[in-house]
Amino acid sequence: MRRAVLIVNPFSTAVTQERVAEVEAVLRTRVELETRHTEAPGHATELAASAAGTADAIVVFSGDGTYNEAINGAAGSIPFAFLPGGGASVLPRALGLPRNPAAAAKRVADALAQDRTRSISLGRVNGRRFCFAAGIGLDAEAVRRVDKRGRSADGRRAPNAAFATAAFGYLSEHRFRLQPELEIAGEGEVAFVLVGVGRPYTYLGPMPVTLGREMRYDGGLDFVGPKVVSPLTVPRVLGRALLNNLHSDTKMVSGQDVDRIEVRCARPFPLEADGEDLGDVTEAIFESERNALDVLV
Repeated sequence: MRRAVLIVNPFSTAVTQERVAEVEAVLRTRVELETRHTEAPGHATELAASAAGTADAIVVFSGDGTYNEAINGAAGSIPFAFLPGGGASVLPRALGLPRNPAAAAKRVADALAQDRTRSISLGRVNGRRFCFAAGIGLDAEAVRRVDKRGRSADGRRAPNAAFATAAFGYLSEHRFRLQPELEIAGEGEVAFVLVGVGRPYTYLGPMPVTLGREMRYDGGLDFVGPKVVSPLTVPRVLGRALLNNLHSDTKMVSGQDVDRIEVRCARPFPLEADGEDLGDVTEAIFESERNALDVLV
């Protein structure tokens, strides 16, 4: 029987003791399982690195941030699976897994028993891997503001809608006007930049927000950045993102299936990857790692 390590973030939005028990029961029908719980930020990286030398696969039941930590501990050395335990859980949704954790676990257990994997690309920014999305400016500012709100009494992060509220608040403070203070090398100046590995970039509730028409998880990076943000551009940008044609907007700088993106900032700007605040940067190098991770789906 194959052996798997289940990494659980007990503070993720949709993770409960009951759901962990359900997931464990499903996985144990097909695999020998060891469960390890994260105890602090960054712990998933350590757990994944440790598991890579002893297991046949790593299964992560958490939200997007813990997925990010885990791949930075063991990507490329062992197959991974991602069960939806967060508010958005972008990666398992994008890979077509069920939203129900137990149903997703059944798919993963079958895939592991049958040795069924899919190779996907990852991104890297300033040395930090990311699963699906990274950005400088607006989205990173929203992540930072949500983090500053702290966590609830049971240790859980603010709900997913808080990110949209934080972004709206930031734009409102700037009267919905952002100047182009970032330069994408060889492409031009933008007000902020979004970089995606697959499709979608994220979800707004049930709606996927996409950067490019042909974004796939086996390709390179896609990016978009508005040349300027004004009260008139905000609703248009959001509408195009939901309609999957943001890349065709003439007021956007964009690129698809690229291996490297260099961004220089006129002043320090916040950087995020998979919803994790990586601090302020004055420059960032985004790189594609094609076929970097085998996933069980």
